[in-house]
Amino acid sequence: MIRPRYLIYLSLIAIATLAWVLNAQNRGSWSDRSRQAESRGLAEPFKGITTNGELEEGLYEIRSTGVSTEPIRQAAIAFLEALSPEQRERTTFPVNDSEWRKWMNQHFYVRQGVGFDEMDTVQREGAFGLMKASLSAKGLKLSRDIMNLNRTLGELNNDDFEQYNEWLYWITVMGEPSTTEPWGWQIDGHHLIINFFVLGDQVVMSPVFVGSEPVIAESGKFKGTEILQVEQGQGLRFVQSLNAQQQSKAIIQSDKTRNNNLTEAFKDNVVLDYAGIPGSELNAKHRSQLIDLIGLYVSNLNQGHAQVRMEEVEAHLDRTHFAWIGDTSDDAVFYYRIHSPVILIEFDHQGSRGMRQYYPDRRPIRQHVHVVIRTPNGNDYGHDLLRQHYEKHKH
Repeated sequence: MIRPRYLIYLSLIAIATLAWVLNAQNRGSWSDRSRQAESRGLAEPFKGITTNGELEEGLYEIRSTGVSTEPIRQAAIAFLEALSPEQRERTTFPVNDSEWRKWMNQHFYVRQGVGFDEMDTVQREGAFGLMKASLSAKGLKLSRDIMNLNRTLGELNNDDFEQYNEWLYWITVMGEPSTTEPWGWQIDGHHLIINFFVLGDQVVMSPVFVGSEPVIAESGKFKGTEILQVEQGQGLRFVQSLNAQQQSKAIIQSDKTRNNNLTEAFKDNVVLDYAGIPGSELNAKHRSQLIDLIGLYVSNLNQGHAQVRMEEVEAHLDRTHFAWIGDTSDDAVFYYRIHSPVILIEFDHQGSRGMRQYYPDRRPIRQHVHVVIRTPNGNDYGHDLLRQHYEKHKH
């Protein structure tokens, strides 16, 4: 006769075995879905986001910015030296590798590189040190808050920390950190992707993907954490400040019933014409407000390089278009897009995916936000600067 405690023991073994099998199946499914996404997304060589399928030339040039990148280089070296030889081998790629383009917001995507979940304390300090050297204090805080909110999502899903936790983020380094040769780094994970290219004292930080579900942690370990509330509020106030005639141009759709972002993962070559109201039709006050709104996103970059980037943006302000989807009430859900020859920003309230038990109808909600920041006309990933470098220096 089998004793009750052994029945309990056998039941626990059976449950653990079933969980292992299901997790293994999930991992296999994730791997298959990742390969399929990459196959579709990388079927075409990189060109860049354009308005008509043709690159606008002469927008970017190799030049000195006068803003040192030495702290970033030193931080990258320190991070790499903290890794084991095996970790270093799988986290480093050539500077022109397609690994740049292999990023995806979805949690199931199988990433390359070394993950925070496997790093020891010194290695994590090195990884955050690289981010700190590259980003502003605001940008670093945003990144850390997104990572922490991913754990909140795990808590809201019965403590499912295998799919959602603060350490499920991976770093890769492309090229060798150098004062003269091109190189860069990438962080990739759920709701946080940063591509950071360096050439001399120039940097290109795009594509960038930031967001979260939830956006505000109302419970759990990181209760009180919130992100993108200023970007949400300032975008809404900007469209509300436009007069009726200006709003008629800016608002391209008055109702929002679905997700509207167009340039997320594997959308490197999207053809997207300008829409909405151009900066040339705004008065001085509204132009200043638009610059401030763009600055919220650019200021995630460290201060010196953010200033360089804003000078580039402001040079094309007349051709910078602002488009809106949704209503304009104080509690509205909406999408807005800022689009010029040199910058593309999308802010989107999305339907629930990880919190469907709380929002079953899947309509866009304020507790799920996606933001994408791009450099149109071929300079995402610093690609156009890399092209020019190779033309001048044969490799």
